[in-house]
Amino acid sequence: MRTAILSDLHANREALEAVLEHANGQAIDSFVLLGDFVGYGADPAWVVERVRERVATGAIAVQGNHDLATVQGAAADMRPEPRQVIEWTRGQLDDAQIDFLAGLPLRERSGDCLYVHANAWDPGGFAYVLERPDAARSLQATDARVTFCGHVHEARLYHLAAAAGRIADFLPTPGVPVPLPPWRQWLVVAGSVGQPRDGDPAACYAVHDHAQGTVTWWRVPYDHEAAAAKIRAAGLPAGLADRLAHGR
Repeated sequence: MRTAILSDLHANREALEAVLEHANGQAIDSFVLLGDFVGYGADPAWVVERVRERVATGAIAVQGNHDLATVQGAAADMRPEPRQVIEWTRGQLDDAQIDFLAGLPLRERSGDCLYVHANAWDPGGFAYVLERPDAARSLQATDARVTFCGHVHEARLYHLAAAAGRIADFLPTPGVPVPLPPWRQWLVVAGSVGQPRDGDPAACYAVHDHAQGTVTWWRVPYDHEAAAAKIRAAGLPAGLADRLAHGR
């Protein structure tokens, strides 16, 4: 079985369309959607509908912090730009879409794989996995052999040798399968479909080949200028549009 892992779509229709088209050529059997379907971008309703359609046909989806903020309203300590977008997004979604986001779980387990938005030790706290100690903490919080997360908008692979307690990390090369040997625990950070932050504007997603025991990251170019124009036309902060061209 081959599973496409998509995270941090951030209401970017153009990026999601490009990724779904690319995935059509990858013999994908199932989808996992790791949250933050809204926020930053100008097409929240369209993106949420595509996620709902996938879930209705068997996809796994978990809740991200922007999804939760859209349901509950922006937190008092949220930065001004995302706060503005969250308030705008709430007005773009209908009740059914809000209810869908509200009902998403914080974590899902399937076999030896765990799916969360941010981390395994406190999925509802949305702390970032930024360094090796964060990754070790996440892996030590679960007995799942492979944990998949997003949230940091950059692709990364961590592995933990349980017997020795040593954590290491790896920056993947797009299009190159990486083996996941069963004697280690793995943390796969999927990158971002809708707002990469690693200096490459191309959308990022991963494919987990269960039979081969590999994960492959893919970068997919998309019309980021069209996505940015929509952000500006919606009256959202111009910086959110500008950053799409730079992957920052």
